[in-house]
Amino acid sequence: MSGTLDKQQAVRATKNPSGSQGSPAIRSFVRRRGRMTEAQRRALSDLWPKYGVAYAPAPLDLQDLFGRDAPCILEIGFGNGDALLTQARQNPDLDYLGIEVHDPGIGHCLLEANRQGVENLRLIQHDAVDVIRDQIPNGSLRSINLFYPDPWPKKRHRKRRLVQPEFVALVAMSLEPGGRFHTVTDWPDYAGACDHFRPRSDGIPTGVNLPTFLMQGPLTWPGQHAGFLGAKHDPWQIAGDPNKPDFRVES
Repeated sequence: MSGTLDKQQAVRATKNPSGSQGSPAIRSFVRRRGRMTEAQRRALSDLWPKYGVAYAPAPLDLQDLFGRDAPCILEIGFGNGDALLTQARQNPDLDYLGIEVHDPGIGHCLLEANRQGVENLRLIQHDAVDVIRDQIPNGSLRSINLFYPDPWPKKRHRKRRLVQPEFVALVAMSLEPGGRFHTVTDWPDYAGACDHFRPRSDGIPTGVNLPTFLMQGPLTWPGQHAGFLGAKHDPWQIAGDPNKPDFRVES
C-alpha cells in the first residue's frame, strides 16, 4: 500500500464513527428475530463448544484454534452457512472462520458442519468490525470474503454500510502479503460507494475512478443472488489485494 497504514486511525474511527465523544458505534446489521427449529436450538447449545469461538478484545492464536498451521479464510455474514461449508469441505487444506450474528443461520451451519464431518471450520457470533479490529492478528488471513452485505438502500442509512474506508483499512491490515478481499453486491449504488477502496498516501483508502476496477456480470461463486432485498441488477464484484495501488476487480 502506498504509505503506511495506520491501524490505530482505523480503530479509532470504527470505535467512534460519528467523531463525537461518547457516541455509540454504528452497527451495520440489525438483529432480526427468525424462526428457529428445536434442532437448531440444541445445536447452539451442544455444538457451539466444538465450533464456536467467543468474542474477546484480544488477538486469536489461529494455529492453536485450528490445531495446525494452515492458510485461513474469513467469511463475513455467512447466512445459513451453506456456501461456507461447501468451501471448507472442498478445501480441507485451508481453515475457515465464519462470522454471523443471527441464531437460526448459526444453528443451521452447526448442524450441517457436524453432519458433514467438517473439521476445518470455526464460527464467531459477533459484529464483524469488532472481530477484525480486535481478534484477527495483522497479516494472518489468506482471504476475506463478504458476499452481499446489507445494502442499506435508504440514503439516511448509508452510514450503516459495512464497507467503509476505515473498514477496508482494517481488512488490509488483516491480510497476509498478497491476500485477497472479495466482496459482491447487486446494488450498483453500493458498488459505487466502494470507490473508496484505493489507498491514499496516509493509508486509509479513498477515491479511484470507478470503471477502472468494477465490473458487472454473472458470478459462478457464491452463485447468483440478484434480487436481494428487491434489487434488480446483476451482481458487481470487487476482488484483489487492497494493499496494492492497482486493486481492481478480478473475473
